[in-house]
Amino acid sequence: MACFLVPTAEAVVTTIVGKAVKNKEKKEGITGGFSEKLGWLNGMLWGGSGLLAFEHLWHGEVTPFFPFLTAASDKTETAAMLYEMATSGTAMAAVVTLVWAGMVAVSVKLRKSADKSALKEAKKV
Repeated sequence: MACFLVPTAEAVVTTIVGKAVKNKEKKEGITGGFSEKLGWLNGMLWGGSGLLAFEHLWHGEVTPFFPFLTAASDKTETAAMLYEMATSGTAMAAVVTLVWAGMVAVSVKLRKSADKSALKEAKKV
């Protein structure tokens, strides 16, 4: 019904934080910092939320007129919608964030490995 709103809300927050971090990194002359990795999360969240919103629109659960969410027009359906947001929406946002955290961990490990290899090669010369 409206589970896509939870990852969308996370995407809004991470976009704002990402812009602030990017500005700070730019002032400090940092390239390829945390803001780049946060951009990965933003892409995953916005992309997934967009696809889910389209799917809900396709099935008539989202309308282009007030109240926008068909479940918001009936109190019993509103309760079911809020429950779905709390369970499915939160779970989706958490899984996407955990996958992103795994991606960041792997990229940091690969970067350290590449730096270590480059250092060994530099010592040979």
